[in-house]
Amino acid sequence: MTSAADFALHPRLAADTVAVGDLPLSRVLLSRNACWPWLILVPRRAGAVEIHRLETADQVQLMAEIAQASRVMEVAFRPDKLNVAAIGNLVPQLHVHVVARTRGDAAWPGPVWGSGFEQAYGPDGAGALAAKLAADLGL
Repeated sequence: MTSAADFALHPRLAADTVAVGDLPLSRVLLSRNACWPWLILVPRRAGAVEIHRLETADQVQLMAEIAQASRVMEVAFRPDKLNVAAIGNLVPQLHVHVVARTRGDAAWPGPVWGSGFEQAYGPDGAGALAAKLAADLGL
């Protein structure tokens, strides 16, 4: 696997998110879809596609970062359930979604992916939430 120096964010992830900051391994992004509090962790490893193909140390670090992001989302949003997934059917670059779900949200109990529900944040809403989450993550 290549180093973080060779890392480039997939254009679709860049277009669909706001940067929160960088953890030791992952770039943390906030989805621009305001229907759900939705973080995306992208390991800064060029060519990474699957978790099991990461170096063992990176696998362990990624799991620790997923747990850290999950704890932050639980405290900040008090969800009924966290959806954590690495799907990558449309964006092959390895990325992990951490989505705070509540009973009765727009897509409940179905998945948020491909649900057809989308809402933009208000002026600077995404930026303000990204800054809050960055602080909560210690970034």
